[in-house]
Amino acid sequence: MKKPVSIVLVGIGGMGAVYLAALLENKEKRDFRLVGTVDPQPRRCPQLAELRALDIPVFEQLEEFYGRYRADLAIIASPIHFHCAQTCLALLRESCVLCEKPAAGTVQEVLRMREAEKAAGRWVAVGFQWSFSTAIQALKNDIQAGMYGRPRRLRCLYLWPRNEAYYRRNDWAGKLKDAEGRWILDSPANNAMAHDLHNMFYVLGGERETAARPVRVEAELYRAHKIENFDTAALRCHTGDGVEILFYVSHAAAVDTGPVFSYEFERGAVRAAGRESDIKGFLPSGEKNYSTPDREPLRKMWEAIDQVRGEDLPSCGLEAALGQTLAVNGAQDSRPEVEEFPGEIIVSQGEPGNREVTVAGLAEVLDECYQKNSLPSELGVPWSRKGRAVSLADYVYFPGGSRSG
Repeated sequence: MKKPVSIVLVGIGGMGAVYLAALLENKEKRDFRLVGTVDPQPRRCPQLAELRALDIPVFEQLEEFYGRYRADLAIIASPIHFHCAQTCLALLRESCVLCEKPAAGTVQEVLRMREAEKAAGRWVAVGFQWSFSTAIQALKNDIQAGMYGRPRRLRCLYLWPRNEAYYRRNDWAGKLKDAEGRWILDSPANNAMAHDLHNMFYVLGGERETAARPVRVEAELYRAHKIENFDTAALRCHTGDGVEILFYVSHAAAVDTGPVFSYEFERGAVRAAGRESDIKGFLPSGEKNYSTPDREPLRKMWEAIDQVRGEDLPSCGLEAALGQTLAVNGAQDSRPEVEEFPGEIIVSQGEPGNREVTVAGLAEVLDECYQKNSLPSELGVPWSRKGRAVSLADYVYFPGGSRSG
């Protein structure tokens, strides 16, 4: 009988609480053992009493855990700006890693993580859950097999209104950096909708564990909320093969819709029409239903546990995740100063601290952009501000692309 996979969970609030609930619910059914957890504020965890009843230790820092224990797998569900340091520490202590998305805030951190992974002889999986789903794997296999022909354009529209409380739920939401100067770059493109940006690169990867890379990006970044970074974005990327990637997202539109996407190929298209929508392929020979990838949100964790004892690489690792980080870093360089929406079109409703903040007409503008494969400035929208084109071909450091800027 194989020895159970020992696990340390870093972060037990927020997304960490989701991982923890699944681990505790399946503790008698799976070949693993939760040997420790890490969180500087464990009282936020709804399962804290159960952890204590099971004698599973809770540490404030990951260093404290490794001072007393070891783990085959570290699941890192901490805020974005801790991903790099905690992943590198776990690798140094000979743990494989499942790091929640995004891989990190900046490309230089992802590259550092990749070097640590290589030096440790372990692997890092990045928790873009669609990449681990049977739906996306089936779609990717068909794309790789040439069923749809060469890709031409992939586009996605996702509008998800968020109120003031969303940006007050922690001390890093909507921030560019933390108090110590670490890059966060929290935004729809680097957090809530990061999956959808990543997926467009991922399905174009030549292998199961690879993704296409953007080599150029231009972006328009806006905000309605009183935050440091953007809550609304329109991005145009191009991959090394010349495929156009268009991405439209907002937390300030009055309409809740998406993810809506259309992936266009020489011989067909792949489309989805919202959160509950199945992904469907359309070909001259007929229609193919891939189902929905959202039915398996924690498949990434079970796969990681199984692969600790196996030989396969994760479905989505650092190499595959790098494209999303490149696109986000390049977008921030394209528009270093986020444009504020004009006050006269910002609508605030509700009680202070919990107000809904939306922009009149924004949903219609972004939908038109999606339909016409355009950015707002290209449609002559009065409040729009065009970003500069940024080359990502040799981009290794944010901001600016290189250490010299």
